[in-house]
Amino acid sequence: MRRAVRRSALATLLTGGVVGVATWVVFFSPVLGVRDVEITGNNRIPAEQLRQAVAVRTGTPLATVDLAGVEQRLRAMRAVESATVDRGWPGTLRVSVVERVPAAAVPMGVTTAVVDRYGVVLQQVTVAPPRLPVLRVQRAAVDDPATRAGLTVLRALPDSVLQRLRELRVPTPRSITLKLADGRTVLWGDAGRSAQKGRVLLAALAKPGTSYDVSSPQVVTVK
Repeated sequence: MRRAVRRSALATLLTGGVVGVATWVVFFSPVLGVRDVEITGNNRIPAEQLRQAVAVRTGTPLATVDLAGVEQRLRAMRAVESATVDRGWPGTLRVSVVERVPAAAVPMGVTTAVVDRYGVVLQQVTVAPPRLPVLRVQRAAVDDPATRAGLTVLRALPDSVLQRLRELRVPTPRSITLKLADGRTVLWGDAGRSAQKGRVLLAALAKPGTSYDVSSPQVVTVK
């Protein structure tokens, strides 16, 4: 009986010791520490700049890295639209980012703001990039209804139409007009049902004409 008790106690001590060692290795020692920060998804942002924003020291136990905190620091970068971070055992911190992409040039007095599809200003320039469509509004601001309407249309346009877009005029949120590179114009109306309007416009552009009215997507007019 005593022998069995001793064996049980020994087994308990050994198990506790193993668990203790494993806990130390995982959470406190550099054995399973961060040895590499793997960056993917970046085309414009230098990887080293992203690693600096990650701000995790080499050797930090991978299990203790605050993934949400790292993601928050990355998203605080103006050029980053979104970021996900996870662990790659035994020692890799995996970072995947989606960069903000220039979507339009917005004239603002003597300068032009290059903005992404959500209206975040990526840079201020004196000469608008030639390949970006121009978004013309009376008061360019993220909280401006006309600006928001124009950005909604930009996000909804099919890629093939977006590549041909040269100017998006939004004097009011209800009177949006598109001007294409070949001179054709599109009366869009308001930003409502923009995805549907984009689809019908793509089909309508196959028909000859100079003016296309998709303000009511059920009845498209071509002139």
